[in-house]
Amino acid sequence: MSETTDTTTVPAEPTGIESTEESGRNANRSTTPTSEGFKQYIGSGWAERDEALPAAREAAAYAARRRAAVSAAFPGQRLIIPAGDLKQRANDTEYPFRAHSAFAHLTGWGSDSEPGAVLVLEPEGGEGHVATVYFRERAGRDTEEFYANPAIGEFWIGPRPSLAHVAADLGVATRDLSEFGTIVDRVDTSTLVVREADAELTERIDHARIRYAAEQALSTNAQDAPFSIEIGDDHAPDGELLRVLSELRLVKDDYEIGQMRAAIDATARGFGEVLQELPRITSEVRGERVIEGVFATRARLDGNDVGYGSIAAAGPHATILHWTRNDGPVVPGDLVLLDAGVEMDSLYTADITRTFPVNGTFSDVQRLVYEAVREAADAAFAIVRPGIVFREVHATAMQVIARKTAEWRFLPVSAEVSLEPENQFHRRYMVHGTSHHLGLDVHDCAQARRELYMDGVIEAGMVFTIEPGLYFQPDDLTVPEEFRGIGVRIEDDILVTADGAENLSAGIPRTADEVEAWVRGAQG
Repeated sequence: MSETTDTTTVPAEPTGIESTEESGRNANRSTTPTSEGFKQYIGSGWAERDEALPAAREAAAYAARRRAAVSAAFPGQRLIIPAGDLKQRANDTEYPFRAHSAFAHLTGWGSDSEPGAVLVLEPEGGEGHVATVYFRERAGRDTEEFYANPAIGEFWIGPRPSLAHVAADLGVATRDLSEFGTIVDRVDTSTLVVREADAELTERIDHARIRYAAEQALSTNAQDAPFSIEIGDDHAPDGELLRVLSELRLVKDDYEIGQMRAAIDATARGFGEVLQELPRITSEVRGERVIEGVFATRARLDGNDVGYGSIAAAGPHATILHWTRNDGPVVPGDLVLLDAGVEMDSLYTADITRTFPVNGTFSDVQRLVYEAVREAADAAFAIVRPGIVFREVHATAMQVIARKTAEWRFLPVSAEVSLEPENQFHRRYMVHGTSHHLGLDVHDCAQARRELYMDGVIEAGMVFTIEPGLYFQPDDLTVPEEFRGIGVRIEDDILVTADGAENLSAGIPRTADEVEAWVRGAQG
């Protein structure tokens, strides 16, 4: 990685990346010339930029409809939805930037979005809002930022968009981030912000709201009256905004469904390529890392990245629900549980799990466990249709899990008794839930009210997972020795249709026989 420099230009209205902070990390080793001759020379002799404006992207019209729905929910209130900013990884390196999901949903700006950007829905007469995206516009090539700012300078990170380009691309008004201070100056106590997206910006909004409330109290000649305004991480009005934005994503539109289909198709390709690399995978001491790397390559080729940390769990690691260290060997005779999903440039992600035998053949016990899990998944899928309650999906899968573990005599009671709320002994072998909504976040719509999520009625257009599993820890004395160390999960992405459901990932082999043929076929 190239050296960084300390010669920077601080934006007039800081709201995110602080170039002075960036320079401070490396001021003792800067070699950037500061002479006027150098500045004049590096700022000249550049070809004219291509300023042709793009047509609005496909997502723009859908994002406009989503903004209209949010506007209707908060008439007369100023709404601030930040994209968030870069996060430090180590010294002068940052994690790859990913915009907050609410920002992406309401703008259509995905992997190419700018760190520090902010969407503002400003109330205008009546009940409508004017939408404006504020972001730090590219600096001219005659500025120090162009060559001396490693955080945002184009010499360091490549071309950045103009205000006019983004306005045409997203179909929304744009302003330079330096003008965001005018919004802060107008903040009142009814202004709402997505708190979790950008901590520094949220703090500024909090201070502005407190200042406004204090000024209002003084203006009413109530200096002696007690004054207080509660602002903090649990600020209820801000939480209401986040809840509405989360619930808005419960039912996907046509664009979202198309993006999720693409993500699932890419994920299927990644799974197939993992199987093709099994000879190399089994030859490496940390074969799980090879699985992770092969899948990540497909994610980067077809999309933006993986949608979450891939779980490449071989052997007993498959009994660890969120095994992401992925540093173990992959041994013939063991099972591999691969839980992974490609995130598209739109930021919509797949979330799929397949469990397969490394040598292409399930043992009798492995097959027994695998087909029990598949039976639970199929039973849950069979009931999905508009009108049922979401939690019924999980309950149906648990009936199979309880019945199977009771048949194998792992439970101290019958399946029926175990299923009673006060017991739940079968959950020892599957402590997680069966389903979660899926979309921009792998666990999408997480801030939705329980009555609309777990206790909500399923509607056409919803997309969620079905992912039962059985996990027998290596040291679990409640199961016979031949079961210990076996972990199986089968996870599919489900679209609710007008009269039932579609398994979007059904094209990836699911039955034990299909999986065996899949593994063997990948080896030629």
